[in-house]
Amino acid sequence: GLEPDGERIITSREAMVLESVPERLVIVGAGAIGIEFAYLYNVFGSQVTVIEMLPALLPGADADISRELARQFKKRKIKALTGSRVESIVRQGDELLVQVSGTKEQTIIADVVLLAMGVTGNVENLGLEQAGVTIDKGAIKVDEYYRTAAPNILAIGDVIGPPWLAHVASAEGIVAVEQLAGLNPGTIDYGNIPLCTFCEPQVASVGLTEEQAEGEGYEIKVGKFPFRALGKAVAIGKIEGFAKVIYDAKYGKLLGAHLIGHGATDLISEVAVGRKVKATFTEIMKTVHPHPTLSEAVMEATALAYGESTNF
Repeated sequence: GLEPDGERIITSREAMVLESVPERLVIVGAGAIGIEFAYLYNVFGSQVTVIEMLPALLPGADADISRELARQFKKRKIKALTGSRVESIVRQGDELLVQVSGTKEQTIIADVVLLAMGVTGNVENLGLEQAGVTIDKGAIKVDEYYRTAAPNILAIGDVIGPPWLAHVASAEGIVAVEQLAGLNPGTIDYGNIPLCTFCEPQVASVGLTEEQAEGEGYEIKVGKFPFRALGKAVAIGKIEGFAKVIYDAKYGKLLGAHLIGHGATDLISEVAVGRKVKATFTEIMKTVHPHPTLSEAVMEATALAYGESTNF
């Protein structure tokens, strides 16, 4: 029973229009949406508890990022229960009793429970099947130019499945329209999509995690540069976090990067461009980065990976 009463068990969309800030908020799910709302309501003054069934915050993120995010949330007094699941939610007067199992059985008292356990596109009750559009596992099936099985019907964005991101939907829309106009656009490389979580410190990544790279058989070089060693981070008082880069040891190919820190969602674009043009560690490390800036983090992490850092 996760729905004893509807008005105090809400979705992320409903959380954006709460009339008042709850004193005690429980968030079920520690993906990007759950993490962003946890940070937001913590700043507003709520006592926030995040419950995640998997072992780490931001499941699927690089392990170092998840650990650092957990450390930062602890400093902010956001309680995180990983490896835990909600067994029931029961109303008792004006309170919600959230029964949690995991490393220990416990009951958490909340004013509001936010369900942030995933995203699905709105594809139901639109007559799509009757129009000849194929739907598989809740998503519209399309080809690389976003054409459905029905003539003259295209689909982009959340309705075609992950990644459920605004910048992905925009890129898909451009490809779809250019294809309709006969401009022969290229297709989107979904392996080079920046993933961003807008909390503080911000989290951003693109490409393979360290675990994924090793799982694919790469011999890798890894560099991790702390923001506290950046002059700009010290100057603006935002020293939490680090930049982590992963390279193929054999050819120097930039496999991925993972950042947690102030401005990380802006910095990740450098790595995405680098991967797009097939940059190696040489191009990243030998490109002179302006000082003092946060952008130096990626260059410095690369230098650390190859034993050429002069600043840490």
